[in-house]
Amino acid sequence: MIKNEPELLIAKDLSFTGILHDVRKSGTSLSPIFEAFTNALEAIKIKRNVDKHFTKGEINISIYTEELTDGTTDLKSLSIKDNGIGFNEKEFSRFNTFKDNSKGYKNLGSGRLQYVHYFDKTNIKSVFDENGQLYEREFTVSKSQPFLSKNAIVKSLHCLASEEKKTYTNISFNNLLEPNNIYNTLNDKSLKEELLKRYLHYFCFNSDSLPDIKINFYVFGELQSTSRIERTDIPQFDKKEDFSVPYSRLSNDAKSIEKTDREEKLDITTFKIPKKLLDHNDLKLISKGEVVEETKISLKGISKNDNIAGNKYLVLVSGNYIDDKDTNIRGELDIQSRTPKAFNAFNSEVIFLEDIENGVNDKLLNLYPEIEKIIEKHSNELQELKEMFLIEDEEEVDISINDDDKRILEKYYEAQAKKEARLDATIKQSIDKLENLDTTAGNYEEELEKQINAIVKILPEQNKRTLSHYVARRKLVIELFSKINDKKLKTQNDGSREKDEALIHNLLFHQKSTNTYGSDLWILNEEFIYFKGNSEFKLKDIELEGKKIFKEEFEKEELDYLKSLSESRLDKRPDVLLFPEEGKCIIIEFKAPLVNASDHLTQINKYASLIRNYTNDEFEIKIFYGYLIGEGIEAKDVQGSVSTFEHSYHLDYLFSPSQRVIGFDGKENGAIYTEVLKYSSILKRAELRNKIFIEKLGFKM
Repeated sequence: MIKNEPELLIAKDLSFTGILHDVRKSGTSLSPIFEAFTNALEAIKIKRNVDKHFTKGEINISIYTEELTDGTTDLKSLSIKDNGIGFNEKEFSRFNTFKDNSKGYKNLGSGRLQYVHYFDKTNIKSVFDENGQLYEREFTVSKSQPFLSKNAIVKSLHCLASEEKKTYTNISFNNLLEPNNIYNTLNDKSLKEELLKRYLHYFCFNSDSLPDIKINFYVFGELQSTSRIERTDIPQFDKKEDFSVPYSRLSNDAKSIEKTDREEKLDITTFKIPKKLLDHNDLKLISKGEVVEETKISLKGISKNDNIAGNKYLVLVSGNYIDDKDTNIRGELDIQSRTPKAFNAFNSEVIFLEDIENGVNDKLLNLYPEIEKIIEKHSNELQELKEMFLIEDEEEVDISINDDDKRILEKYYEAQAKKEARLDATIKQSIDKLENLDTTAGNYEEELEKQINAIVKILPEQNKRTLSHYVARRKLVIELFSKINDKKLKTQNDGSREKDEALIHNLLFHQKSTNTYGSDLWILNEEFIYFKGNSEFKLKDIELEGKKIFKEEFEKEELDYLKSLSESRLDKRPDVLLFPEEGKCIIIEFKAPLVNASDHLTQINKYASLIRNYTNDEFEIKIFYGYLIGEGIEAKDVQGSVSTFEHSYHLDYLFSPSQRVIGFDGKENGAIYTEVLKYSSILKRAELRNKIFIEKLGFKM
């Protein structure tokens, strides 16, 4: 055991180059510090168990920095010293065994590899007891070229008899491999905060037996400040009670699992913790004083992100049964999920994880009635989501309280896809059976009817699903339209009228688009999406059937008019032009909700006049329909400006019966019918139409 000469510990059955490539650098910068701190806690725990004279654990952390010219600090080294068991032969062997998951501490797992990912050299000096004699062991951990070239990351410096009186381990991290702002801004206060957040579960459960934890911060070797983690820093438990969990067994016919009258008592300890300390509500099992991190058990009433009065809830469950189910593998308990395979000759009755989880959550509802409100909130949010997307309940969808909207929708759509696949397979089976029909057979009509009925039963359900997505999309578009009209979008906060108008325009028919079928003009009129058209093109650039509708050459008098008063009339951009059939044109103009629409009553007529008189003869557009749409509509203003407008009292809009569109230079006159409508009225009509669709699909509104 005694060694005076340095020695690289060369690995024989693995390649550290490959391992370091596979076990990448952690995204958590402080992972080496957390790993060493965990080891210190474990070393103290082992020392306490084997040494009856051991009184109090101590962990001293020292941060050594130098101040730079710009006032920031540069980390030179960081050390963590504990008065635990030390690196005896057993623990040193485990340290050098890659991924030894057996109980104890200081094994060379992936956590320890973070030492070499972050620091050029980690020096470890330890005094330990071996058969009543104290020894000092010192070794270095590094992935520098002299180490890796020999397939090693550990170099033993010496192991000698020691005159020290007590065991300890001191880990010193030296020379960051890469600049790291987290380390270079680290001090005693910030590290204390990080440790409190990282080890809150452990601290809460073990608050009566915590070691003395001290953090010193040095600049140029001079102590600047000291912080301690003390019992007053640890939240005190809010409630502590027990609850019963039943055993289960296989039924006599071995076909089902049934609960027995036998029960176990488990303890539940709850903490209300300010959300700045605890990121997520959490439920953990505790075995022999240690938090079992990997057990699949969770809170059901509240999600990880819920806050109740500014607090998060930490729930710790312990008991003799859990201690008895501890194993030699770190982080594993011999408590199984609900399955018949859990039973054998040695385990005729067992407790399942699901029953522990259910018992904990039932107890929590009893302890904290306010959780019922959280459950109701989540239930309402789920129902709102289902109504928004017209989703039916699917038996095979298991929704977790921690699922966000995206994951919930994914689960429903996955279930629907599976169901549709089964329906399609059934249709194919019926079609395949047609090959076996014999039109000359006596039961031909009967067999044919069977296959027809099978398909007829399935097709409505398939069509319903397809239509429900279509109608759900319309429902969302109507909702967005309403929010724009009520100025409830965040992007409308600047008060720009132009933005309000653009938002409405792009919602209904995207600017610079000619794809009417892909638009949402159905909100105005269901037929509009089937007409050819364009959105905010210059008049001179508008095409129909691939041909420009406006002439490109004009007589001098025509050109003089088109350019008169410093205007370029054919450069004007109508909001929307639609062409329902030959010789007809629909002109739509949108106005921002707060704009007085009566100030723009003649705008549509001017567009109609330009189209009537300056387009190519082959188009001969004579019939026009105009729609001026806004929210700022006052009937008296409209009728006061253009006296031909009349009020349609039952449908809440104004209309102007057919007016002439004058044909110049011998052209035949055209005619235009115009309506002035409110966005809110259009919304009501669209909502009513969509409501009828939804009710026909069998959904409740």
